[in-house]
Amino acid sequence: MLLLRVAWVSLPITAGAALSDAVEPWSDATSATTAVLLWVTWLVVLIALLAPRPLGLTAARTGAALAWSACVLAAVTGRASALSSMAALAVTTLCVVLVAIPSFARSCAQGAAYGDEERFPLKVPPALFLGVVPLAVIAVGVGIAAGPLLLAAEQLVLGLVVLVVGWGVAFLLLRSLHLLSRRWAVLVPAGFVIADPMTLTDPVLFPREHITGLGPADPRQRPPAEATDLRLGAANGSLALLLDDDAEIYRRTRGGAASARTHLLLIAPVDAAELLEHASSRRINVHH
Repeated sequence: MLLLRVAWVSLPITAGAALSDAVEPWSDATSATTAVLLWVTWLVVLIALLAPRPLGLTAARTGAALAWSACVLAAVTGRASALSSMAALAVTTLCVVLVAIPSFARSCAQGAAYGDEERFPLKVPPALFLGVVPLAVIAVGVGIAAGPLLLAAEQLVLGLVVLVVGWGVAFLLLRSLHLLSRRWAVLVPAGFVIADPMTLTDPVLFPREHITGLGPADPRQRPPAEATDLRLGAANGSLALLLDDDAEIYRRTRGGAASARTHLLLIAPVDAAELLEHASSRRINVHH
């Protein structure tokens, strides 16, 4: 966390020169608008890093990716020196990597924990991580920046239309991206909770006394027919939760919700080993 904060705080120095050179030919109004957008992004992510919360995880991951994208565009223009471009890309790449590590996600999840509970984030589904999420982040950046830049360029009518539409689209996309920051396996005094708004309509508590076992699931084997798979494709490092009897859950569907009964659930936390260690200390029957 400290390295991430230092890297992000350094961006006005390490990336500022490259970004400033890239927009130098632009008009004063457009350059100033770009600077405001960049400073606001930097400040929002800084606040997220200083006070980790689930919303801050979304802000940090989106902001770091947009900062890296801006530095790539600055390097492509060829207006910045090779040294300043390399420095900007190196530090923003470091930020993107550090906001993606499990310990940062865990600190953000735990920042909103209630009382004696421990939150362990679930993995981002591979199909989203490799395709939809990067495109959504780029669309958020374009949606936020396009309107103000057009207005600064005195394209008033088009700028207003793009501002309204772009900010609306950015809001909807950010709300969808935030779902990825609210997927947790939670250890509570009463047992084990799965809170996943992408697969379940509501968090589900599985009391400790009904948990037969919690342990690794073999990604090389096909899940049993009776298993309820909540991993969304993230098979590696996944866990199996076995109950002594069927429990009722409500799966999220395209049309709303569907009731299901299950005694075996599969989840994919970002740090399964740590979750098992903490679960064992809470007297949950853990199998390795």
